[in-house]
Amino acid sequence: MEAIAAAAPSSQASILSSKPTNQNHSSAEPRISISLQRQNPQKQRLPMCSASSSESTPMSSGTAAFSSRTDQSKKKEAKLWGGRFEESVTDAVEKFTESISFDKALYKHDIMGSKAHASMLAKQGLISDSDRDSILHGLYEIERRIEAGEFVWRMDREDVHMNIEAALTDLIGEPAKKLHTARSRNDQVQTDFRLWCRDAVDKILTTIKQLQVSLITLALRNQGLIVPGYTHLQRAQPVLLEHLLLAYAEQLERDAGRLMDCRARLNFCPLGACALAGTGLPIDRFMTSDALGFTAPLRNSIDAVSDRDFVLEFLSANSITAIHLSRLGEEWVLWASEEFGFLTPSDSVSTGSSIMPQKKNPDPMELVRGKSARVVGDLVSLLVLCKGLPHAYNRDLQEDKEPVFDSVKTILGMLEVCAEFAQNVTFNHGRIQKALPAGHLDATTLADYLVKKGMPFRTSHDIVGRSVALCVSKNCQLRDLNLDELRSISPMFSKDVYEYLGVENAINKFCSYGSTGSECVADQLDYWVAKLGMDRNTYG
Repeated sequence: MEAIAAAAPSSQASILSSKPTNQNHSSAEPRISISLQRQNPQKQRLPMCSASSSESTPMSSGTAAFSSRTDQSKKKEAKLWGGRFEESVTDAVEKFTESISFDKALYKHDIMGSKAHASMLAKQGLISDSDRDSILHGLYEIERRIEAGEFVWRMDREDVHMNIEAALTDLIGEPAKKLHTARSRNDQVQTDFRLWCRDAVDKILTTIKQLQVSLITLALRNQGLIVPGYTHLQRAQPVLLEHLLLAYAEQLERDAGRLMDCRARLNFCPLGACALAGTGLPIDRFMTSDALGFTAPLRNSIDAVSDRDFVLEFLSANSITAIHLSRLGEEWVLWASEEFGFLTPSDSVSTGSSIMPQKKNPDPMELVRGKSARVVGDLVSLLVLCKGLPHAYNRDLQEDKEPVFDSVKTILGMLEVCAEFAQNVTFNHGRIQKALPAGHLDATTLADYLVKKGMPFRTSHDIVGRSVALCVSKNCQLRDLNLDELRSISPMFSKDVYEYLGVENAINKFCSYGSTGSECVADQLDYWVAKLGMDRNTYG
């Protein structure tokens, strides 16, 4: 037989890669395993789970007219929780309360949790090793069928947990009924969801790094390019383009840090908290926590099943990332306009107009800006959902998953398209150079010049303001004023003043840590190239 291990995060303990114990085990303590051993499919194949067993046979229209709700309900499969109920739920209630249409996305994590739980139950003597191995083999077969597209998801089985458990019962019979020992759907779904979110955080972190690499690559390919810096969307001071691109890399790094902090806090295990109060059975929550790669079990069983703060933190981090990407999108949409003309996206990342043949639109970045609203909206949905819930679990929390799924899908798409756009954009050096003289970008550097001469800054600010006013009246730049004109405003001006005027000279005068000075920006670039493991020589 071929040993097949279920997929699991790299942080999981070696328990995930062990083979299942032989059912005819020795008296020694059994090895713990949550991986599965698959038999040759030509020799043995477990029976397929089918939806047909719960579907009623079509009746003639005459018979159907007289069929009662009670008759129809008898044809439904009994709920796993239905022991105290005398009637089946109505079709409307079943349709309204189901979650399988979206929470089936948790199937892999649900199966991981069940494997760990079954192995723990066997070690604690709550189920036999033979039952454990039957459960593990059955779970493997269910996972195989899901990934092969052979599994039938049934709405009458409500959610991913009940679908998998009921299918397991169909496959292996009585042992499957022992799997839910010392477990509730309340702690089960929390476990699944934390595992899913942990994997999602890792995917987002990888994609953030890819965007950072794209931005640093763009910076390296445009070294020395001076662009206008803006405040209030008005010309302010000259900056190097690399400096501006590095600003986004820094913001993304903080985004990544928030996600890593979130991951550390969510990485605690609810499994074994049961419905809310824990269990009187001798389970080992530390064993299942270790098997699933969690830091430790959550200390309080009520807290374990009732709070979704880890989801709120996750979506908050995503929202801040989305805002940063939206600002990048806004800036590049403006710069791609005819009014700016600072950059040109390639055809491969642009779209056209259905009526105006000349149009070339930076639509991906417009949608980045627009989709940020979805990510923020997902966070708001969860905040409102959670704000009025008493302890412990409430069915309202079923609604926590779709906003999270949407947030993750959207933020991944935004990050990916931003990286793609950055790889397919050209900065128009000539157009930027022509735009630089306007706006008196060197005015603050001129004020610094007077400060170095011993003048108080507030006085120098006033004198440079009067110098700018003279330029406005003459329709010229500061460096166009002759020395006599400058000295008519302040006698502290001398010939060396022209070493401070013009955007190139202004850039060279910046020297503070983190500033836009050439040497400062070169140091920042070196830092990011090393941090991201890039080869600077590749980008000449």
